[in-house]
Parts: sequence; structure tokens; C-alpha cells
Amino acid sequence: MNDRTHRHDTLPRTWAACLAAVLLTACAASDSLAPYPGKHTRAEEALIQPEGPSGQRLRIGRSFDRHAVATAHPAASAAGLEMLRAGGSAIDAAIAAQMVLTLVEPQSSGIGGGAFLLHHDGRRVQAFDGRETAPRGVRTDMFVGPDGKPVPFMQAVVGSQSVGVPGTVSMLGMAHRQHGRLPWGRLFEPAIRLADDGFELSPRLHTLLAAEQALRDDPVARAYFYRPDGQPHPVGHQLRNPELAEVLRQLARRGPEAMQDGPVADAIVQKVREHPSRPGALDQADLRAYTPREREPLCFDHAAPPRQLRICGFPPPSSGALAIGQILGLLARAPGNALALGGTPDAAWLHTYTEASRLAFADRARYVADPERVAPPAGRWQSLLDPVYLDERARLIGPRRAARVEAGEPTGRVSAWAPMPEQPEYGTSHISVVDAHGNALAMTTTIEAGFGSRLMVSTNPARPGGFLLNNQLTDFSFVPADESGRRVANRVEPGKRPRSSMSPTLVFDRATGELLMSTGSPGGALIIHFTAKTLLGTWHGGLSPQSAIDLPNFGSLGGPVLLEAERFPASTVQVLEQRGHTVNQVPMPSGIQALQRAPDGRWLGGADPRREGLVAGD
Repeated sequence: MNDRTHRHDTLPRTWAACLAAVLLTACAASDSLAPYPGKHTRAEEALIQPEGPSGQRLRIGRSFDRHAVATAHPAASAAGLEMLRAGGSAIDAAIAAQMVLTLVEPQSSGIGGGAFLLHHDGRRVQAFDGRETAPRGVRTDMFVGPDGKPVPFMQAVVGSQSVGVPGTVSMLGMAHRQHGRLPWGRLFEPAIRLADDGFELSPRLHTLLAAEQALRDDPVARAYFYRPDGQPHPVGHQLRNPELAEVLRQLARRGPEAMQDGPVADAIVQKVREHPSRPGALDQADLRAYTPREREPLCFDHAAPPRQLRICGFPPPSSGALAIGQILGLLARAPGNALALGGTPDAAWLHTYTEASRLAFADRARYVADPERVAPPAGRWQSLLDPVYLDERARLIGPRRAARVEAGEPTGRVSAWAPMPEQPEYGTSHISVVDAHGNALAMTTTIEAGFGSRLMVSTNPARPGGFLLNNQLTDFSFVPADESGRRVANRVEPGKRPRSSMSPTLVFDRATGELLMSTGSPGGALIIHFTAKTLLGTWHGGLSPQSAIDLPNFGSLGGPVLLEAERFPASTVQVLEQRGHTVNQVPMPSGIQALQRAPDGRWLGGADPRREGLVAGD
């Protein structure tokens, strides 16, 4: 069965009315928000959560004949659909959607951050790298305190020292020059209209604003997001952002250069360098020097009988495709049917998956960093996916939790790099688009932590609003070297791009080259697991995209097994503990988007019920 035959054919009325009219006034959630329970400590939740939970919403799988766009907010999906209906390309739709997300989902992504974009034009796959870079003036030990220890994580996040050079707009400009069909300025019209007229504050944004403290310390952000009594505006409040509207007008007129020179660039630098307590290093020269990169996508073959798949993801500085490729490859070599995921996984399956994940994350911690600064093992990143190497690693998976897991040696000799110590990794949003011209994309976009560095840029204090700056430098290792002096590959260096877990993914039929899927998710380091779950559920479990997304979340960052709270039976936890695992049940609010080609050629869409995402199309 596909989504057309096994799910209801109607959307909740509020969302359906919004999308049918393609009106860019954000739709208020009429469906009730279920609480997201679970016993967990604040420390556990802070370690893994890019954004807090805000309840779950009914999501209905849908199918489309011509084109579709899946984003994290109905208004952004509507903006993308408006461009597709106007004859635009997948790139056009993604740009329009990203500009709206800057407004309606400011905690996750925006023009003050970075992004990875995978694009397929019917012939080839391209990887557009808009990852932020470290300013020229950073120090390698910038996150080490006077006592020689890493500073507390949130101390590093909040303020301007964590701000990297934004890259999203420059990267989108590069992609648009190659694949855009509509004029650049046209793509900003939905977001400008919505910023001028206002959008209804959603339940999710309200929940996150209420829980946020550091954002209130920024006067621009406080005046925009909060009432005079310090409380966030209520759900449904019409929130206008005239300052962002003016910034977007400048971008529409001048192109990406407006982020690198002129009033917007000056306002960014002023915000960073004039921070009252922790001024940052970013300056005008850093902005002018920023250059997006076009990289070779990282693709690997994967058997999903009766198909042979070709899965393409983003290469370093992303660790996502490598880790997903290793996990899938290790599961394929494990005893039993370790790839099958057609429902809530049992303890035996979770044990195997966790041990495969721990092996992949050990390699990630040692090897993955900016490829322009760090050479891959054996001279190529594919060495970590070589069949002989995966055979060797798979033999390390036993019936009980391994007491110690270390990085492998694909070169056959001991690596000179020190493993990066575990530290939190946050944020992001994901966009998947297919158009009527044979183009498709997967783009994961971020300002890192929820609300980024908690700094809001404004070019004119008389106008309310603005946009938030990233805290992407905290994706570098706080520790530049280990106790023996071996350097960490992902240490901070001027001009360097920090390692990421963002995993935009395109799936193809290996025999025919036909595009079969676009998917990805937000979620910090858990992005790897959320994306892997979707691939396993659809291609090995036979599920529709929506059903695969709806499955309980799970994963491991190298330590305990993480299970989505209240989604697994007690017996599963008990058996995992008997196999030697520590199990933490925590909220795991992914934001997966997926578009999958059905056998009849239609596109099946799915959006994560844990956030506000929606799929729109014709």
C-alpha cells in the first residue's frame, strides 16, 4: 500500500486551507499538542537535544504527480510550492522556503547560518557547501579556560565568540546561478510579504521561547520575541519583522553580496565585535573572503532487495554520509536480518545497531574534519567504506556491548590524530524538493544551537526584528590536542569549516540512475540516526515515508543507548541492560522530511510529527 490508500486523504483544515490558497500567513496549529513525557535529567537532555520537544501533531502521508516540497513549517512549504507553480526549479523553491524559515523558524536556520545542499539535475549529483568558516582572528585554544580545561558548553555558545562567517546565502547564490529558473529577486517575495504582514506565532516557537533564557539578554531579540513583562508573545500573536523584510529586500536587489559588503555586513560585524562582554573576531574581511564550495558528493552502493541502491550524501566536513554508510554496511554484515526495520525495533536489533553506531562514531571522532585542512585516511574518504575494512570492523560486533570501542585503521597503521572528545552538537532544519523539470534536492540548514549565538542583527534599531547569528564555532573540538600532544583533526583554526552531522541524502536506483528519494533531518549528531532510520524503514521495512518517519527514534553517540521516551516497552530496556548497555529514555524531537518515488511514478511525502513540518505539492 502507499500513502494514498492507507491514510486519510484530508489534511487538518487549518493547514489545508493555508496550502490550498498558497497564502503566506503562517497557519496556527489547530490540532492539540500532546505532552511529550519521559524521565530524563536536564544534563541528559541538554547533551543531545538541539531543540526542546513541543508535542506531537498528526501527520498524513500524501502523494503528488508533478512536484513537491517538504519543509519544517507550513508557511515555508507554501512558499516553495508557490515557486514550483510559477515554473521554478527545485533550487528556486528551496531558496524561497529558506527565506521564510529565517522568519518563522528562527531558532533552527536562517541567513545568519550555513547549509549543505545536494542537487540532482537528472544527470549528475552536486554537493554545494555553504558551511560557515572560522574568522581569521580565532585562536586554536579559544574554548580552553585559564585552568586549561574546556569552558562550559553554553558559556561558549552564547555571545559573539562562537559566530562563524555565514555561508547559506552565498551557497544558495552559487546553486541558483547554475540551476535557477526564476529571477533571484522573485524568490524573496513570499518571505518579504510575510515579514511585512506578520505571521502567527506557532505553538512550537512559543514553547521554545518560553524555555529560553539567554535570548532575553540580547536587547534586539528581547524587544522582538518578548512582551514588556518578559514573557513570549502568546500563540497566535501576529509577529511582524519589518527589519528582516528590509534585509531581504537588500538581498533580493543586490544578491548574496549584500551579506558580504554594505549595511547588512556592517551590522553583522558590529554585532559581533561590539558585544559587551565577549566580543568576537569576525570582521568585514572575513565576510568578503567567504566562498562557498562545490564538492564531490559521497556515494556508496547498498543492497535493498530487490533493488540495488546508490545512496549519495554530503562529504566532509560533514560526517553524516560516512557514518550512515558505515552503519548500513556493518548491519549488512551482521548475523540475522539486521537491516529489516518494519516497526518498533526489538532489543536484539537495537543492540546490533548500537554497536555498529559506536564503531562508526569512533571513526568519526578521529578522522572527519574540513577536507581542505585534514587529509582523509589512506588518501580517500571512501577508505572508511571499503568492503574489506567494513568486514574487519563488523567482526567486532558481539552478543554483548563492547567494553571499549576505538577508531579503526583503514591505512593499516596507527593514525596520528587524537579522537575528538564527545561534546554537544545541535540545531538545524531540513528541506527536500522535487520539481517538474527533473531536478531534486536535499538541503540541511542550520544556525547550530536553538536560537544560535542568541544574537539578533538589525541594521536599524527603529525597526523591530532582524535575524539571528549562528554559534557554529562550537562544532569544533574545544580541546585542540590530547594529553600526549596529538592534535584533534576538528580543532579550531582560522578559515576552517567545522565538522557537521548534517546528512542531506539522495537515493537512486543503481541500475537505471533513477532518483528514488530525498531525505534528511535536523537533530545535532542524532541527525545520522534519524536519517538512517528513515532509509532502513523505507528500503528494508517496506514502509511509506510517513510511516518510517513515525517510527520511534533511537541511537547512540558512542555511549548509552538513547531511546525515544515512552515509545519502547520495558522489556526492551531490560534486555539491552542485560547485554551490558546503559539505556537513557529521552525526548528525541527529530524533524525528518522525505520524498520517495512510488512504483507508479508519483512522489510520496512524509513530514515529522514531532515538529511543524508539512509536505506540499501538486
